[in-house]
Amino acid sequence: MSTLLIGGGGYIGSHLVPVLKASGRLVTVLGRRAQPAYSLPADVAYVQGDFADEAVLCRLLDTHQEVIHLAYASVPNTSYDDPLNDLRQNLYPAIALFTELAARNGRLVLVSSGGTVYGNALSVPIREDHPTHPISPYGVTKLTLEHYANLYAVTRGLQYVCVRPANAYGVGQRPFAGQGFIAAAMGAALRRKSVGIFGEIGTVRDYLYVEDMACGILHALEYGKASETYNLGSGIGLSNIDVIEAMRPLMLEVGIKMAVEHLPERAFDVKVNVLDATKLRVETGWEPEILFVEGMVRTRDWLLEVLGE
Repeated sequence: MSTLLIGGGGYIGSHLVPVLKASGRLVTVLGRRAQPAYSLPADVAYVQGDFADEAVLCRLLDTHQEVIHLAYASVPNTSYDDPLNDLRQNLYPAIALFTELAARNGRLVLVSSGGTVYGNALSVPIREDHPTHPISPYGVTKLTLEHYANLYAVTRGLQYVCVRPANAYGVGQRPFAGQGFIAAAMGAALRRKSVGIFGEIGTVRDYLYVEDMACGILHALEYGKASETYNLGSGIGLSNIDVIEAMRPLMLEVGIKMAVEHLPERAFDVKVNVLDATKLRVETGWEPEILFVEGMVRTRDWLLEVLGE
């Protein structure tokens, strides 16, 4: 089986590639950079190109039976600054992908966003049938991609599964890249800077170790039912302050004290997001393996090494 990872040179992709290879797949990664942002195994083909380029896309789809769509051109705060650009950069090429993949009878895993498509939760943990009322352009576009995938499934036979992941964290997550609270907080502390939190306690999020997330995506690919949507998370909600308090003793072990700076709340931040992944567990057999504190220790030790502390 040949699998194409669109946007597979990023953080999640770099952990997903080894999992796919271990399952016996031949893997190709498509990314915009001349070199992937994160290192990939030597025997994995890397193609530089924009998946908005239909010639590049079609050439790759002709030789791959599966596609995992990880690429996205913005994050929630940048999408808020320019919502039209968020829509143009992400929706148009995805529709072309759906069209071409359906014509080739290929299989798609659409990696959406469990943190933004639901909006402000009515109850937690959130199940897949919870109402979806996103409050950021990022979330609106992600949800629109899901709707178009379903449209193409109904009208053109697109074989797809949608995964809504929680917040990935773990070894390899760069601390100053604009995403990833755990890596950012540890990185700031190691640089003797305060950790910024929006509001009194920050937002409540579901954190899942990146290797568990990669395994969950593989389970959805192999065992997920066509046209179904699966949450992928731990089911445990932690506020930014909760994370800091769990982090403090781990950082003190290496001689680092943590300081917190409270910043004004942001209107586009979902206050609470905790995902119920029961459906994925029951239907695919996936189970997370890395406990939160263990994942934090791994992340801390890696950051100590790369930041030279």
